[in-house]
Amino acid sequence: EKLGLPRVCLRLSTRGATASRSFSTSTTAAPSKVRVLVSKSHNPFFNLATEEWLFRNGDISRPTLFLWRNEPTVVIGRCQNPWKECDLNKMRDKSVHLTRRYSGGGTVFHDLGNTNFTFLTSLANHDKERNSKIIIDALSTFGLSAETSGRNDITIDGFKVSGAAYKLAPPRALHHGTLLINVDMSVLAGLLNPNKLKLQSKGIASVASRVKNLSTLCPAINHESLSKAIIASFCNYYGEPGAEAEELDPSYLSSVEQLEKVYQEMKNDSWRFGMSPDFTHNLEGRFESPSPWGTIDIHIQSSKGQIDAAQVYSDSLHPDLIELLMQNLSGLPYSPAGVDEALAKTGRAAAAMGDRLGLPDLSRDLQELGRWLKASLSCVC
Repeated sequence: EKLGLPRVCLRLSTRGATASRSFSTSTTAAPSKVRVLVSKSHNPFFNLATEEWLFRNGDISRPTLFLWRNEPTVVIGRCQNPWKECDLNKMRDKSVHLTRRYSGGGTVFHDLGNTNFTFLTSLANHDKERNSKIIIDALSTFGLSAETSGRNDITIDGFKVSGAAYKLAPPRALHHGTLLINVDMSVLAGLLNPNKLKLQSKGIASVASRVKNLSTLCPAINHESLSKAIIASFCNYYGEPGAEAEELDPSYLSSVEQLEKVYQEMKNDSWRFGMSPDFTHNLEGRFESPSPWGTIDIHIQSSKGQIDAAQVYSDSLHPDLIELLMQNLSGLPYSPAGVDEALAKTGRAAAAMGDRLGLPDLSRDLQELGRWLKASLSCVC
C-alpha cells in the first residue's frame, strides 16, 4: 500500500511561528552544524523506514539526532528468528506489529512508553561512548546517575533502562537505542518470551535483562521532557545550543521515491520473516477416535518463512492420508494460510482416491487437523 499522503514535510518551530520545508538534505539558509528531527508519527514501519532512509541518504557531515516513538511493536534484529524471539500468537491477539530493523542486536518491545533515539554521523565521527554520554547527561538533569554496561546498555542501579545497536556502512554510521519510560512491563514480558514449542535455532537468542521504567525512578520523566533533555544535551555537546528541532509531520507525507521504497521493504513479509535462520519445528498432538490422525508428530524444516520439508510420524491407520499431508506441507508459507493451502491440496488428492481411504467425514477430519496445526504454529496471519 502507498503511504497515501501528499508530500513529506518538516515543520520547523521558530519563536512562536511555524515554518515548513520539504524533507531533504538541502536548505537555502545556512545550516546548523547539527540536525535534530522529531517524528510525530507512531507508525513503526514509517519510523523505521525514515531512520533507514536517513542512514542511506542523510547528510553525514552534520551529526543528526532523530527521536521517535512507536505504537505497540516488537522489533527484531537483522539476523534474528522471530519464531524464537517472540510469541507471535500473543502478538497477533494483541494487535502488536512485528518489524525487523536493518541493524543487528536483540529483540525489543516498543510502545508509547518507549522513546527511541538515533544518532547518524560519518564513520570517521562515529563514537558510541560519546553518544551514550549524551543520553547519560540528559538523564542526569533529572537527578539520575546512569552508566554504560555490558552489551551496549545503559543502566541505573543495576537495572537496564536503555539498549542500543549499531550499523556501520562506510562512510556512514548509525547508533540507535531505546529508553524505557513507562512501558507496560507485563506485556513486554509476555510477548518476548519464546514459544514453548521445540525450536532448534541458529539465530541469536536475545539476552534477558533486568529492566526498569525511568518514570518509576523519576516521575518527572515523560517522552516530552526526556526528548527536550536529550536534544539539549546533543546540541550542547556539539556547541549548537540554539539549534532548532524539526518535527516530522506525517500528514505531509508524499511519495518521496526512496523513502517510499524503504517503507514498502519494511512492511513486506519477505523482509520481516524471510531473514530468519533455518530451524526445525516439532509439533506433537493426539487425536481421539474416530479421528484418523491418532498420535501425530510433525517435524517442519523451515527457512525464510517457507516450509522446506515436512516429516510426519503417526500411528494412524490411514498411512496414505499421512503421506499426502507430508507431501502437501512442503514448499508452502510457514503460516496459517500455508496450512489452509496444504490441507486443501490434501483434501483434493484424497477425494481423487475415492473410497480407498474409507473416510466418510474427511472434510471434518481435515478441519480438525487444521485448527490444531494453526493453533500450534507460532505465526502471524
